[in-house]
Amino acid sequence: MTEDISFTQQFILFFHNPIFLSCIFSWLGAQFLKTAINLIYGRIHSFSELLEVMIWRTGSMPSSHSALVTALCVTIGFRHGFHSDLFVFSLCFFLVVIRDAFGVRRSSGIQAKKLNEIGNELKDKDILNNYKTLKEVDGHTPMEVLCGCLVGFFIALSFSLLK
Repeated sequence: MTEDISFTQQFILFFHNPIFLSCIFSWLGAQFLKTAINLIYGRIHSFSELLEVMIWRTGSMPSSHSALVTALCVTIGFRHGFHSDLFVFSLCFFLVVIRDAFGVRRSSGIQAKKLNEIGNELKDKDILNNYKTLKEVDGHTPMEVLCGCLVGFFIALSFSLLK
């Protein structure tokens, strides 16, 4: 079937795909909520920081990773069946991403923060002269992941039911 459709038509169909749209809107929705929450609590101090939070920054409430992967899994379940191989694959992907969101990433961020404290203290005492600060990755709390999953679920539900 794809042989009969031109590249341009395939490109257009890709951007009209409910699974793709569900994922993108879930990610954007979570990032928008994250930006609004940060604005309300006064955590954004410049326009460039506003753009960074709105488009790219990870961590904090809600988890955009969780929203996107939940939307992917739920939309595939509705479109292809919860018994399908594709749904099982997306469910496994969901579990890996969720585990990483509040497990591995959060732990490595906490470890990097502590190592930076130690490294800077040793640098201040002239014991370690060339210490370079590690990137402190923000993971998520279980509540941030849960809220991201809820955002993704409801957006996926709307894309699945409002065909």
